[in-house]
This record gives sequence, structure tokens and C-alpha cells, in this order.
Amino acid sequence: MATAIAPPPGIYVPAVLFYDNDDELDLVAIKSHVLRLAKGGITGILVQGSNGEAQHLSHEERKLAIQTTRQTLDQNGFSHTVVLAGTGAQSTRETIKLCRDAKEAGATFALVLTPSTWVPQMTRENIINFHRKVADASPIPTMIYNFPVVTAGQDLDSDIISVLATHPNIVGTKLSCGNIGKLHRLTTTHTQSSFAVFAGRSDVFTQGLLSGSAGAIAALVNLLPKVHAHVYEVFKAGRIEDAMTLQGKLAHGDSAVSKAGGIAGLKGLITKHFGYGNGVVRGPLASAVEEKLRLAEEGKLIELIELEKSL
Repeated sequence: MATAIAPPPGIYVPAVLFYDNDDELDLVAIKSHVLRLAKGGITGILVQGSNGEAQHLSHEERKLAIQTTRQTLDQNGFSHTVVLAGTGAQSTRETIKLCRDAKEAGATFALVLTPSTWVPQMTRENIINFHRKVADASPIPTMIYNFPVVTAGQDLDSDIISVLATHPNIVGTKLSCGNIGKLHRLTTTHTQSSFAVFAGRSDVFTQGLLSGSAGAIAALVNLLPKVHAHVYEVFKAGRIEDAMTLQGKLAHGDSAVSKAGGIAGLKGLITKHFGYGNGVVRGPLASAVEEKLRLAEEGKLIELIELEKSL
């Protein structure tokens, strides 16, 4: 197996999906969101990350979401924008199928969660074997998605991820654990071109860049793509103090969105300030509540939204 190339560095967004009043995918709103993100200067879109409610979708809906994203980008002059697909499932067999589906639908990379139904059996050996078997069979390069919140507390350490990084078809990781020490250990062990390490949260975005990350794959980019792209450019220009000042605001923004109700709150804020979609999520999640949105807007978040609109 030839060694695959890692995704390019930059800003990636685990895109939310929108539903209509009949609980079907709202393709008009999804297309509007994809276009706003692309125009905001992002490097790529992750379809079916945790914010994309992957576990709430059928296989057919997953493929449709990827196809819609890729086609919308291509038809509007953003063929260079990368599409990643979340392909995590509870069995090796289904995960491989989702990787194959993602390739057929137009994704370039697959982001793979560690199975979490049988945590006591997810030993170090089983975790490594799972990701290796998926990577062996996947027609597109895979990435390790480390997110303890959605994998029953499993937090892959840098040793496990480093072992997996040597596989020729495993090309990166999204660290939603927010552990900068882990990120730094990985960036100083592997080259960015062979294994890209991305911060998985906006509140450690610039800290990750200082530690050699390839960028970020972060939920807040859904709301603030231009701000994140701006911070990235400021950092690359060597204006570290300015980047860290903006980073302080991003940290407050990340916290505010979580208080707004997570995925639902994020969608509600997008609808309120950018005029498409709604704050509806699939059960058992609860939809957006206006009172929580107002509380989230207090302080730095509204400043960031105003900055987004001014850029």
C-alpha cells in the first residue's frame, strides 16, 4: 500500500446539518451553509462529525449529505475545498462500508471514531487493530477521531495514536480532547505532510498552532468561519500577540455556544444571525431555546459575530 498524503493544513469545519419540519434533510439550508462556510475561507468541510449528528442518520442520508456538500462546492467554484466524512460505527465491518460509501459520495478523507459500545473490551490492542483494519480496507485515507465525550470516555493517548500514525493509509487525527501536551508530542514525532494533527476545539486553536498543529477542525467554525480564517492568517503572518488576543475571544465564544445548547444552540445562532435553517435537532437531543441563545450572546460571542459580519 502506497503512503497516503495528509490533508492540507488550515481551517476545517464539522458542519451541522439542517432538518425541515418533517424531520427530513433540509437540502436548501444545507447548501446555504456549505456556501457560507466556503466563502468564509475555510480549507475543508467535515460531513458527519459529531456536530453533523452522524449517529442520527441512515446510510442513505449520510451519502446524500456528502454528495450535496461536494456538489455544492464544485458547482460554485470551490472544487479545491476538501470534503472529509465521519465514518465511525460500532463494528469494523460497518465502519469499512461507511468509508467506501464516503468515497463513492465524493469525500477525500474519512474520520474514524473508536467504537464505544463494549468499552471493557476496547483494549489497546483492539483499538489499534480496529483502526488498522479499517485503514487497510478504506479506499480513502483515514484519520483518528479522538473525542472522549462521544466514545464513553475513551481517550486515546499519544502512544496509541503514534503507533497508528505509522500506517500508510492513516494520515492524521482530530483531537477533540483538547489536550495540548498530546498534540505537541504528536507534532514533534510525525511530519505534518504524513500525519496532520488538528486541534478539535476553538478554545485551543492558536495554542495548537504554536505547538505545530496543522490547524483546527472545530465546531465554532460553523458560526465564525471568517474569524477563524482571519486568526489563522494573522498567526501565519507572525503576529502572535494579535492572534492570541483573538484567541481569548474564541475561548469565550466556544464556552458560550456550549451553554446555548450544543449542536442545537449552534444551529439556532446560525439561523438567528445568518438567516437560514433552524435550531431543530433529531431526538433525543433538545432543539434550540431562545432564552439560551440570548444568554450565549452576552459578552464576547456577540463581539465575534459582529467581527464575522465585518470581515
